[in-house]
Amino acid sequence: MYLIGYDIGSSSIKAALVDASSGQTIKVVQHPETEMAIIAQQAGWAEQQPELWWDSVCHATKKLLKQTKVDGAAIKGIGISYQMHGLVLIDKAQQVLRPSIIWCDSRAVEIGEQAFKEIGANKCLTHYLNSPGNFTASKLKWVKDNEPEIYSHIHKMMLPGDYIAMKLTGKVCTTPSGLSEGILWDFQNNGVASSLLDHYGLKHQLIPTIVPTCSLQGSVTKEAAKLTGLFAGTPVAYRAGDQPNNALSLNVLEPGEIAATGGTSGVVYGVIDKPVFDKASRVNSFAHVNYTDTQERIGVLLCINGACIQYSWMKQQIARDNISYSDMEQMASSVPIGSEGLRILPFGNGAERMLGNENIGAQIINLQFNQHKRAHFYRASLEGIAFSFVYGIQVLKEMGFKIKVMRVGNDNLFQSKVFAGTIANLVNCEITVVETTGAVGAAKAAGLKTGFFKTLKEAIGKNGELMTYYPQKNEAYEQAYQIWKSDLEKNINVTIQ
Repeated sequence: MYLIGYDIGSSSIKAALVDASSGQTIKVVQHPETEMAIIAQQAGWAEQQPELWWDSVCHATKKLLKQTKVDGAAIKGIGISYQMHGLVLIDKAQQVLRPSIIWCDSRAVEIGEQAFKEIGANKCLTHYLNSPGNFTASKLKWVKDNEPEIYSHIHKMMLPGDYIAMKLTGKVCTTPSGLSEGILWDFQNNGVASSLLDHYGLKHQLIPTIVPTCSLQGSVTKEAAKLTGLFAGTPVAYRAGDQPNNALSLNVLEPGEIAATGGTSGVVYGVIDKPVFDKASRVNSFAHVNYTDTQERIGVLLCINGACIQYSWMKQQIARDNISYSDMEQMASSVPIGSEGLRILPFGNGAERMLGNENIGAQIINLQFNQHKRAHFYRASLEGIAFSFVYGIQVLKEMGFKIKVMRVGNDNLFQSKVFAGTIANLVNCEITVVETTGAVGAAKAAGLKTGFFKTLKEAIGKNGELMTYYPQKNEAYEQAYQIWKSDLEKNINVTIQ
């Protein structure tokens, strides 16, 4: 018997098959092979056709079943991970009314900022844990203001994962975790953020039926079975946004646990046991996958735009031809901690939320032509990105985090001992590298309510742990970080009221 998980991204759809008894990953496939198109009718806009996601789910499922030679009847549970903050609108016939306004669309920024001022920072932060910002609720308000004809025909608004679950089951539902990522959940009242809906003049009935993140949320219809190769009646038992789901995939479920990724951007996601917020809005707080009204689990999300993209730039522009990341790591390791005074601020990929939405650009500091070579650039680059993670984690500590462990994906940056070791030493916690994907985590989570596992921790297990970086007492790390931090703070002005 097997479980299947989907990761509904903006680039592609991944589908993972997991053995339900052992928790072992059988295979992961994606569709399409090339990136899905993003529609940008104006600067700052980003839309996708939800039907394209569904078509890719169907193709990926058929591909997965064919390549593994598994019969659809052997699939006993379905889990869904999805790109956060998107807006999908349907009519009463469950037909999409317009392309989805996805996570990287910035058209609703001014709407959210104005609401934050009018409602008041204190009420927004204490009730929603965030500014309405450029999130899903503000995007829906934009449709109301700018596309009234479409708004008048809306039956329900959904998040991308809600849409895929609807296509599989025919049922229109959402979750507290999903609503919180859209700034549509009131943590004080433990329900829909009615006050924000009222402020925006949005109809309350547009919110779908609410179901727990881990629950029996519907069963595959005969029509969906024909299109996917799944078996009619197979239960959908889990859905969550990609960052909370990534944390789940890394077995980050309890207070003090942190998940991190080091891709094009860097992400730190920590779990705490009470509703918390940052007065300077440098991070965002959402209901985690195991949040309930009796067991509050809040995921605090920190995003760093200037991460792996900076190291990739270093490889493309500074490294000689045929130099691999492994070569760069070896050269970086030959340079002392602190890169002999060479320092790099990695913030060259747009405005940084943790820096008060300032765009300070990347900077190379204290370059000495008679001393520094390529190896120094490689180490200073890795250290600069690691220092930015540490700087961001300090925000979490200010909010009450007591860090116990960090678990990370086996991606480019965390394959670097220089990078991961720098963070482990400065944060003073173990960093465990785990081989997993969001689709695999979603599949395993679906095993909870379908009877294969008793708890989420049992479902995720310890499969895929590759290595652990341990902190070691070395004052050189702290000395180098403090100098770098001083450089950074000369360039920013983040004020906490």
